[in-house]
Amino acid sequence: MNDTTVTKNDEQSRYEAHVNGKLAGFADFRREGNIVVMPHTEVFDPFSGKGVGSALARCALDDIASHNLPVRPDCTFIKGWLDNHPDHPVKVA
Repeated sequence: MNDTTVTKNDEQSRYEAHVNGKLAGFADFRREGNIVVMPHTEVFDPFSGKGVGSALARCALDDIASHNLPVRPDCTFIKGWLDNHPDHPVKVA
């Protein structure tokens, strides 16, 4: 099993997924007032189909929800993840 960790990189305005210490993908974000906009998510080919995107989405949205901020999922992957997890506590703008 891969060791996947997700961290928030405020300097580059993105959440980053690392697998066994290697950058595996990221989810961009930006603030528009009180809303967190998520325009793009990318998982690099060697890590595709291994749950990295789902871990990235869950951790990013958990963090946003923990700050009681709404999210606008412009990224189709994030929107799809939310559609598949309707019980997630994040508010959708």
